[in-house]
Amino acid sequence: MSSSVSATPAAASDAAIAHFAAKLGFETDCWDTHHALSTGTADFVLLDVRGPALYEAGHVPGALLLPHGKITARRMAEYPPETLFVVYCAGPHCNGSTKAALALARLGRPVKEMIGGVTGWLDEGFALSEGMEPGALAGSKD
Repeated sequence: MSSSVSATPAAASDAAIAHFAAKLGFETDCWDTHHALSTGTADFVLLDVRGPALYEAGHVPGALLLPHGKITARRMAEYPPETLFVVYCAGPHCNGSTKAALALARLGRPVKEMIGGVTGWLDEGFALSEGMEPGALAGSKD
């Protein structure tokens, strides 16, 4: 007798490699984002794609506010074409980051979602910044 987990066999290794490698091309997590920000190695622009009130109440330090509905070719022209954007929203219950990632991809921009969003950030034990300024991580390089 098999469980509901094993009732559908696991994918072959080559298919699993292709799937998981592709998945990492679409997303990053809170820990990797925090590490890059805190060590001064961030080679991406972090975008909080929620609304201004939520951003002001608490956002990932270093994130810029750009609500997903405001992502336009004109706005993104401020950045070199190769700029990698990492987008996040409230958390797993919110699809704002998916909408933002889609908008950026449609503009030909490299993009990844930070899975977990604010909820994931807090679950990792990381602090948020308040106010309308991006702020910086405590102890990080400005």
